[in-house]
Amino acid sequence: MPLGSTYPSESHMVRDSRTGVAIRQVTSFSAIHHHPFYYIPAYDDSGERLFFVSHRTGLPQLYFEDRPGGAIVQISDRPDLNEWSCHPAWNGRHAYYTAGNAAWRVDLEAMREEQVATLGETPIRQPGMVGASMGTTSLSTDNRWWCVYVKVENKFRLHVIDVQTGEDTVILERATIAHPQFHPDDASLLRYAGPHEERIWTIRRDGSENRLVYHRDAARKEWIVHETWLTGTREIVTTNWPHGVMAINIDSGDVRWIVRTNAWHPMVNRAGTQLVADTTNPDVGLILCDPRQECGPIESLCASNASNVGDHWRNDHCPYDDGPVEAYAPQHTHPHPNFSPEGRRVIFTSDQQGFAQVYEVEVPVK
Repeated sequence: MPLGSTYPSESHMVRDSRTGVAIRQVTSFSAIHHHPFYYIPAYDDSGERLFFVSHRTGLPQLYFEDRPGGAIVQISDRPDLNEWSCHPAWNGRHAYYTAGNAAWRVDLEAMREEQVATLGETPIRQPGMVGASMGTTSLSTDNRWWCVYVKVENKFRLHVIDVQTGEDTVILERATIAHPQFHPDDASLLRYAGPHEERIWTIRRDGSENRLVYHRDAARKEWIVHETWLTGTREIVTTNWPHGVMAINIDSGDVRWIVRTNAWHPMVNRAGTQLVADTTNPDVGLILCDPRQECGPIESLCASNASNVGDHWRNDHCPYDDGPVEAYAPQHTHPHPNFSPEGRRVIFTSDQQGFAQVYEVEVPVK
């Protein structure tokens, strides 16, 4: 289908069986759907476009729901899209993604695909759907810098692309790089994930000051995973699975606990005043708390009813310490909740109806 092709709205309301809250089901077509990865925005800053991936044509392609009418607009048509690489521009002008061996964006006004950079000679997407193989990307909040990592033979390269000039710089090479994210308040600073035993790193956009910011307790086989920046601070929020969520100060190294429960994929709103997380083993639904507090009250938002596939999450410690792990964890079976720009809505994915669909729930006003 050509870029800009539209489909009628599929939106309808359902009622949460656990809390009674109204939930809007955004997609309904009998195919896999999911929004971007948990720390990547699913909306532009205006909130007028809600971005997601759909397999409705037989291949994953990018779409957005155009508000307020609710029409679904197709914005990619490629056989080689890396479906977890999508990052909408904050200003709503473009959507960025990788496909084949290159970095691309689509101009959302002209509905025209543009190549931003070529990233080697081999396809970027690697086999598998977990960890470093997902190919997530990050766009700075000033819409200027785009970070993409690529696997080349037995190592990864971290690229930073100036999307205004097209200049592409490799700022780091190492055995493991995954899930980079620009600091929301500082476009010169990124965090990224290294190997499981040395997970949380920060680096400057020019490649300087590459450093490990948390030394895990190896004797206890700590499993540090699922990081994101806490807006307005120099802290990284991360799950210490399955024991809770911590905040790590990247300057002092100080650690504080936000929650001590099985919060799985934690994400904070843009004001840094509320945290949402999904849960599993046991799944008690989506939860809310204040990330500025230490073990403050937890509020139940709604059930996700997602299948949460991934047997390795049943561990009380890092399973990779015990040897190689064959992790089967299709990411569209995980809720990955995230906030809308103003923080009044939470987007999540659930395969409760067989096919993964995208849902949106309003955050209760206190």
